Amino acid sequence: MDLDEPRLIEDSGVAGRVSAIVEPSLRGIGYRLVRVRVTGHNGCTVQIMAERPDGTMTVDDCEAVSRAVSPVLDVDDPIDRAYHLEISSPGIDRPLVRVSDFERWSGHEAKIEMRVPVGGRKRFRGLVLGTEDGAAVVQRLDAKPDEEPRVLLPIRDIEEARLVLTDELIRESLRRDKAAREAAGAEEPEADTNDEAPSTPAKGKGRRSTKE
Repeated sequence: MDLDEPRLIEDSGVAGRVSAIVEPSLRGIGYRLVRVRVTGHNGCTVQIMAERPDGTMTVDDCEAVSRAVSPVLDVDDPIDRAYHLEISSPGIDRPLVRVSDFERWSGHEAKIEMRVPVGGRKRFRGLVLGTEDGAAVVQRLDAKPDEEPRVLLPIRDIEEARLVLTDELIRESLRRDKAAREAAGAEEPEADTNDEAPSTPAKGKGRRSTKE
């Protein structure tokens, strides 16, 4: 996967400002930003999802990302109050935000919500079958007999896209993680479908760093 490949499904508002601040730092240490979310959890929580170019993300990787982004967030300070900072992997039922995500996870089920309706509807669920001219190719699982099951969804018009957690997806995710870790000479970790782990204290404005 290309480290510099842009996200076509981007964050907006405060999350978008955080993204603009942290993404260059992430690229500089060899990671790709997946998504930023700012929620009211624990008062205010800033969640940063990131991954290596091969799609893996370990606890050590989360610590490295936290060390890289905390200083730049302290300098630019895009949040107007104290907050908790969470660093995590995308998780198995991950968001799809780049063209390569739709290619890499071809054959797996996803839920997709559009900003702009396609064929009179905004919500789709089906098997991702790669991309075609900047659009995600989806085989609808709920298509009626008189409807075309194969649809093209322009990726730039997608509001949210996320894989659906299935047994097949879990097996494939574990297989890919094992292959990546064997290639790196690392031990295989225990399976974990969660995308967050208990937080540990960090310095600065009452913030916390969550490690996957």
